[in-house]
Amino acid sequence: MAKLLVPKPISGGLLLSYKCNSECKHCMYACSPKCRANWISLDDAGRVLTQLHAAFEHSYPARTSRLGLNFGLHFTGGEPFLNFRLLLSLVKIAHKIGFPSTFVETNCFWCSDDKETEEKLVQLKNAGLHGVLVSVNPFIFEYVPFEKTLRAINIGRKVFGENVMVYQDFFYQQFRSLKIKGTLSFQDYVHKAGVRSLRFVELIPMGRACYELGHLFVKRPAEAFVSESCLDELTRPWHVHVDNYCNYMTGYCGGISLGDARNLDQICQGIKLDDYPIIAMLTSDNGIGKLLQFSVDEYNYKELKDGYVSKCHLCLDMRKHIVEQTSEFRELKSEEFYRNI
Repeated sequence: MAKLLVPKPISGGLLLSYKCNSECKHCMYACSPKCRANWISLDDAGRVLTQLHAAFEHSYPARTSRLGLNFGLHFTGGEPFLNFRLLLSLVKIAHKIGFPSTFVETNCFWCSDDKETEEKLVQLKNAGLHGVLVSVNPFIFEYVPFEKTLRAINIGRKVFGENVMVYQDFFYQQFRSLKIKGTLSFQDYVHKAGVRSLRFVELIPMGRACYELGHLFVKRPAEAFVSESCLDELTRPWHVHVDNYCNYMTGYCGGISLGDARNLDQICQGIKLDDYPIIAMLTSDNGIGKLLQFSVDEYNYKELKDGYVSKCHLCLDMRKHIVEQTSEFRELKSEEFYRNI
């Protein structure tokens, strides 16, 4: 039986939930206020973190607490601070297990008060967290007042020092220079800052962006992508994610699970492709074309008349179409993702 060889991950994140206070247009994992508050359990998280630590351990050059987007472990979502008690417990678990580099990713919606912001960050640091990543971009700006972002960065640097990452710094500096307060719609932002500012957005053409921001990209017909494979994405070992249902996801490929991350050691021994026919197609030569033919023949898929912004857009649209008709494919998880994309 053919197997897909899955390398051990070297860095990644744990999604506490798909639940979020915002519904950003660029979100690769389709997080939303509409998502159910199905938070990962402490038992599941402990098992997943133990497996991730064993996998990551060989990638650390030395015991270090340095931070990086593609280094160590991060807690994410959704928005982790929607369930601070759970976040704090998970930080303690990760610290006890021995991760040398951990951070939490946040959109700062919760930073309404200096005292409360500092108290929470100090609690996390005392529990073993090494730093924070503050998300700053025009899409979050639609939901989170910039004053809260500034508060998180300023107090975060007081608590964590240099271990505060601002992603993306260009927009942090731009919003400050424009003296913007409150929130701003994406359309108003473009009008105020100019369309040329969008060239600095590290916008990956997958997830919700394919539908909400498709007008920013050149679209091509499906035939432009049929010769492509997704092997590299589905076997990428850095910046993997595990969601609250323990789905193991690689390559930012929301909605594609390589298996149960509580059994990560088994996944890394190779997954049987007979059990994952969609993954089998996507990781083969001309994988996108094979999935397209399958989607048309078996599920009457119709190509989008306006075309697609990327192979990921085509892949996602086909998977979404299939999930709307059947739940038989174990790799097309979670339902939360497809319901809110």
